[in-house]
Amino acid sequence: QVQLVESGGSTAQAGGSLRLSCKASGDIYRHDLMVGWHRQGPGKEREAVASIYLNDGRSYRTDSVRGRFTISRNNDANTVYLQMDKLRPEDTGIYYCAAGETSTGSQSLRRPDMWVSWGQGTQVTVSS
Repeated sequence: QVQLVESGGSTAQAGGSLRLSCKASGDIYRHDLMVGWHRQGPGKEREAVASIYLNDGRSYRTDSVRGRFTISRNNDANTVYLQMDKLRPEDTGIYYCAAGETSTGSQSLRRPDMWVSWGQGTQVTVSS
């Protein structure tokens, strides 16, 4: 089991930046373990936006955030970050981090079934 705790959610203006953190604990030393950031906007379905392998840092992002959001990890701190720049009002929502295992990371953002451990979420609000 992996436990996850998100932090860093806040309110920002359009064009601004925020950094989210996801602290992981428990059984995190698995070879194919990934952590992914997901979001759910008002009236929208939850979507994955970025994911990263904890062992080697290979990462993936959706087209909607590419060039604006960066996912990274600090293994000494067991923490995964989501740096969000050039924020837009449509980035508003609850952001969750989740953990799961897969050998095909390139498909992780299209496989909601692979994410088995979830944090409680952190609210991001972007004002225009």
